[in-house]
Amino acid sequence: MTGGFSLRRAARQAWLAGMGLLLTLASLPVRAQEATPGAPPPVPPALPPEAAPAVVPTVAPILPVDLSPWGMFQSADIVVKVVMIGLATASVLTWTVWLAKTVELASARRQARRALAALDEVQSLAEATMRVGSARATVPALVRAASSEVKLSGDLLAEGVKERVVSRLERIEAAAGRSMTRGTGILATIGSTAPFIGLFGTVWGIMNSFIGISKAQTTNLAVVAPGIAEALLATALGLVAAIPAVVIYNVFARSISGYRMLLADASAAILRLVSRDLDRGTLPLSKAAE
Repeated sequence: MTGGFSLRRAARQAWLAGMGLLLTLASLPVRAQEATPGAPPPVPPALPPEAAPAVVPTVAPILPVDLSPWGMFQSADIVVKVVMIGLATASVLTWTVWLAKTVELASARRQARRALAALDEVQSLAEATMRVGSARATVPALVRAASSEVKLSGDLLAEGVKERVVSRLERIEAAAGRSMTRGTGILATIGSTAPFIGLFGTVWGIMNSFIGISKAQTTNLAVVAPGIAEALLATALGLVAAIPAVVIYNVFARSISGYRMLLADASAAILRLVSRDLDRGTLPLSKAAE
């Protein structure tokens, strides 16, 4: 009896020890799964919202949608806009002066050549007055001035007639030259100042670009390029206004010089007619100029 009781007691103690071991294993973290191939990794515990790291969003630089000349003008600084408008106005003014002066010079040169050809065909100042004296142009004005001086000098000695006629003709030539050069001074001003005005707009635009770099704290070309493009557009407009103005001014200077030479030839022809009338001496000067 004693032996059977001892066996049952030993078996009960072994069972209790086994149950205690199972409970101990169940309470421990499962580490066998970490070494098991194909098992999912353990999920880390979630952090509270106040402990989560702050994520700084990346702000992309805002670029102009339209990089055409008109788009760059619209997005430019107010000072650069004023420079561009001024240069565009100067360019329009240059071509307006070119058109007006081209028509005026062509008409004046054509009339001067026609009147000069008529002066070469006549034999006296009176005949020249009848041929070309009634037209409204510079050469007919020269003929009328010579005829008027001859009439006023009819009762005077003939020695001073030519000097007085020359004085009248020179004044008319000078007035015609000044009238023909009117407007070309604008071309000279535009040609000499437009590049510097465009350069001022360029410097201002590049300065704004550097200010934008300092504010954005980046040297990314996407941030700098629009301002530089606007600045270079001002330079381009300055050259567009200046180059044609200089070329047109030089062309007009040569054309006006040729027109003055035509007037000088007409004055010389008129003086020859006056000299013939003086050398003939068959009629009083007042009658020869009628």
